[in-house]
Amino acid sequence: MKNQPVLKIEFIAIMALLMSLVALSIDGILPALAVIGADLGVINTKNHQLLITMIFLGLGFGQLIFGPLSDSYGRKPIIYIGFLVFAIASIICVNTDSYEVLIAGRILQGIGLASPRTLSIAMVRDSYEGDYMAKVMSFIVMIFILIPIIAPTLGQFLMITYNWQAIFNVQLVLGTLVIFWFWKRQPETLPSSKRTAFRTAVLISGFKEFFKHKQAIAFTIISGFITGSFMVYLSSTQHIFEVQYGLGEDFPLIFASLAVGVGFATYLNGVFVVKVGMKRIALISLTAYSLSSLVYVLLFINKVNPPLWIVLVFFGLQFTAIGFLFGNLRALAMQPIGHIAGVGAAINGFISTVMGVLIATLIGGFIETTVWPLFLGFTCCGFASMVIFLFNKPLQRTI
Repeated sequence: MKNQPVLKIEFIAIMALLMSLVALSIDGILPALAVIGADLGVINTKNHQLLITMIFLGLGFGQLIFGPLSDSYGRKPIIYIGFLVFAIASIICVNTDSYEVLIAGRILQGIGLASPRTLSIAMVRDSYEGDYMAKVMSFIVMIFILIPIIAPTLGQFLMITYNWQAIFNVQLVLGTLVIFWFWKRQPETLPSSKRTAFRTAVLISGFKEFFKHKQAIAFTIISGFITGSFMVYLSSTQHIFEVQYGLGEDFPLIFASLAVGVGFATYLNGVFVVKVGMKRIALISLTAYSLSSLVYVLLFINKVNPPLWIVLVFFGLQFTAIGFLFGNLRALAMQPIGHIAGVGAAINGFISTVMGVLIATLIGGFIETTVWPLFLGFTCCGFASMVIFLFNKPLQRTI
């Protein structure tokens, strides 16, 4: 661990791109959900959400596999194995004419992508700690958030110019380039002296150790609520803007504009987190997130959708708050468990992701003719998070 941490731009870029493979695989197909469903004979349009939520389900379970393995064999080899699984899954998705097989392929994609997603966080924890880790995570998320800005437009272009299968092909090519850069330029962050032999007993002890730390549990659950509310948006955004508002062609632009707010917030978080403290920023952001969604719920209860600009303003408020939350919540959860970073990141990711899938599935079923249930879900998740947050003891800051 470095006594005087130094920001390494290339390290931040590589970690961000590893994490971005998930966003690329999710956001890139958003404009194509209806086309894929029609092409594969899906009758119930609600099932389109499965192409989003099921990849998260794979992510949740995949983290339990790759996190512990990385504590024994190092971060880099396990990332290569995970990407290989993703590549196989992508080929399955491209070559199927069955919606059920496509869903299975998406789950397998998620399992494979769990490796770069989880282990990039573990590699950050190997290298940094405390508020400085939150600073690094904020800059990583800032780069990461560029993918949601670009991916839907890229996906729409590929779908119109070629077909929806081209989206999966391009994702695989871009992922291969990222892994090549990672292989050539990123050193291993877990030295052999700090690795543990892979045994079931070690995995079980890792779980027990994780659940000894109240802070890790609290902020993992909070991450689950925020991930769940954001996952509802991701899985229903195509239905909201294309069906409820009739904005099919403009969907990528709207999606990108909202992502800009998240990116700007993560940048500001990276600038101020060391000075202000990640817990204070997270509490302020949670408060803003919860209150803004509550205002929408009270203003538009039992009403049809308001004009588009009003919805976009409230979405903008929500996602700006999320931009301050993602990096800080993950850093707060990981702070006390650096000695089991691989297992810890896996458990953190598994719990928050599975919570997110359950929340998204529950709330998503109510989003038919109005966006109001989405903001009600935001409100419930936000206030539940605040209750847990306020019952957690303050964190002693370390830089």
